[in-house]
Amino acid sequence: MKALLLDTCTLVFLSEEAPLAQPAVDAMHAASEGAGTTYISPISAWEIGMLTSRGRLQMLIRPERWFANLFDVPGVRLAALSPDLLIASSYLPGRPPKDPTDRILAATARELGATLVTRDRALLDYGRQGHIAAMAC
Repeated sequence: MKALLLDTCTLVFLSEEAPLAQPAVDAMHAASEGAGTTYISPISAWEIGMLTSRGRLQMLIRPERWFANLFDVPGVRLAALSPDLLIASSYLPGRPPKDPTDRILAATARELGATLVTRDRALLDYGRQGHIAAMAC
């Protein structure tokens, strides 16, 4: 199985135990069973902080602790966020998303050769263009 990269919305849906598409659930389960690696981008930490600071996401614990707890799951790793990757997000092929965070996630998926698990329409559309592997959750 290929590596997975979880979008911030996927992380929030998982924490809220929201229903997810079965193929995404199966892929995440297989990765946690050792059939692949699941990555989370550091940009998701920033997004979680922004969502909580603006009152769009309520948490019972500090966002820092919530984000750190994501790595308690076997096979979950923090993706690198290097200057080269950030620059690469500026030069994505095709018609990439306009949102800088989405561009960083797309560049990370390309760098890792990972399937991006998301509900973000712009990222799913970018996947349909053939520039990243994307799976709806």
